[in-house]
Amino acid sequence: MIPAQHSAPSALTVTGMTRRFDVSAPWLNRVLEGKQRSYVRAVDDITFEVPRGGSLSLVGESGCGKSTVARLVTGLHIPTSGTIAFSPGRKGKPLSVQMIFQDPYASLNPRWRVFDVIAEPLRELKLRDTEAAISERVSDLLKTVGLAASDGRKFPHEFSGGQRQRISIARALASEPEFLVCDEPTSALDVSVQAQILNLMRRLQDEMGLTYLFISHDMSVVRHMSDQIAVMYLGRIVEQAPTEVLFATPRHPYTRLLLDTIPNVTSPRRDRIPQSGEVPSPLNPPTGCTFHPRCPDADSRCTAERPKMESLPDGSRVACHRVSEILAALAVPA
Repeated sequence: MIPAQHSAPSALTVTGMTRRFDVSAPWLNRVLEGKQRSYVRAVDDITFEVPRGGSLSLVGESGCGKSTVARLVTGLHIPTSGTIAFSPGRKGKPLSVQMIFQDPYASLNPRWRVFDVIAEPLRELKLRDTEAAISERVSDLLKTVGLAASDGRKFPHEFSGGQRQRISIARALASEPEFLVCDEPTSALDVSVQAQILNLMRRLQDEMGLTYLFISHDMSVVRHMSDQIAVMYLGRIVEQAPTEVLFATPRHPYTRLLLDTIPNVTSPRRDRIPQSGEVPSPLNPPTGCTFHPRCPDADSRCTAERPKMESLPDGSRVACHRVSEILAALAVPA
């Protein structure tokens, strides 16, 4: 695990960020059928910070809003409300941000040779003055990610999935970023290849001082990559904590559900309490705590009142009425 850097200044500060999408039927259908406009809150009033040189992972089931957060941070979407603030980069310049996409088969232009895929940001941003300098930089980047300089002459289809993801990483590094948004960069790869790519990304972070916002649904992967983890459910962050704190003492019932899905080699037949229910539709989310239809501890308060995010002494934050009630009881003198 990457060492925690709680005292490090923030590279990214997100405050109250919300993103709504209009999913209404066409105008004529709404007129004929008497329907109103429909909106989905893909991201719902979330706040978090990413320390400079550290790694924050966003985890949760498919459809919880993780990839939307990645696209908001990189400017591919504009937030409906809230703020996204990057701190200045090296030497007072704006912080350079790049993204590594989920699918290495779809994110590379199949008609371009690998050399041109990596050289494009160098040319567009005018980071090198001559073709000779561009060629030297591309060769260095290919070697940095574990490929050969001669691989630049090939097309993407000539590589395996893991090699294509290495090319994607080289392309992201070409613009000399300080902040990488990694949108499930290993989910399309075999398990053995995943480990190679994750180890490569950790090495690059150590060598280049990179900051990561890491998106994943795999708790084992984020434990390997993160010093902080934020758990998302239906567009909201329900718990955030230092990695080892979250794995040792998960507070939110949804976090416990996610951790219970991790295979346990030492106790493969351990007893587990089955969780019922499906993830509700984001078009019509439950009232109050959105997890209450699946929560074994839910009561009438959970169905009516949205829980506030509470800060705990160990650096955790959690939005759960049960935790709030325990904290309130502890604060009352005996």
